[in-house]
Amino acid sequence: MLTIYDWFGYELTKKERYRLIKEAGFDGILLWWSDGFGRDCFGLGDYKSGPQIVREAGLFIENIHTPFHAENNLWLDNLDGEDLTNCYLQCVADCAEFEIPTMVVHLPNEDHPYNALGLDRIKRIAEKAEQFGVNVAMENIRNFSNLSYVLEQVDSPRIGFCYDCAHHYRYYFGNDLLSMYGSRLMALHLHDNYENVGHLLPFDGTIDWSIAMKKIAKTDYSGATAIEAMNWNYNDLSAEEFLKEAFERAKRLEALRIYNP
Repeated sequence: MLTIYDWFGYELTKKERYRLIKEAGFDGILLWWSDGFGRDCFGLGDYKSGPQIVREAGLFIENIHTPFHAENNLWLDNLDGEDLTNCYLQCVADCAEFEIPTMVVHLPNEDHPYNALGLDRIKRIAEKAEQFGVNVAMENIRNFSNLSYVLEQVDSPRIGFCYDCAHHYRYYFGNDLLSMYGSRLMALHLHDNYENVGHLLPFDGTIDWSIAMKKIAKTDYSGATAIEAMNWNYNDLSAEEFLKEAFERAKRLEALRIYNP
């Protein structure tokens, strides 16, 4: 299965966006779950209208990406911290309501170290996720200490790992995240890096994809090969051309993942 992040760029309505993703050959999408970034300017209704439009286009929803502008608030002992916790709890309920199996979450970054209050909040989220049958995948960004702490302290089958290959190579290349947490892998974000430029199409940066996909193949992960590239550095490509390229790169990654000895 091949999927792509739905807001890959371009000024398109949701209906047009998902039609083009389907026509490019993708099976499903990673769905942004918020009106943040002004992303509803070209849509039909609010972000919760997305699932119906996605499914009408013949695509499935692999996961939602929860809001992340306020991610560092999760450890704070104030109303901002509680608001963010309630946001994540609502996302769990939304996943159950819209029959979406997984949600992706950013934990606070390294400048905001974990604490007991934050861990208690994660445990509240885990409880609700278990109750509703929803996976909560913690994404690696510049947050290795917090990510490691949560995955080691919260022993829940519904709390797991979203592996972002480019973030790994950029921030913590010396840590073998997939060996450490591959058994809890629930989602992938695959895109490339070049120096400080991220979200490139795979094979346009410095990642050794043969090695990366081999490590993914050694885990128990059975989900989709998921592209999280953006059009930021592809201004010469139309949306159709960008998606065609993304699909071809996704097929190459899938082949490496399946046939890499």
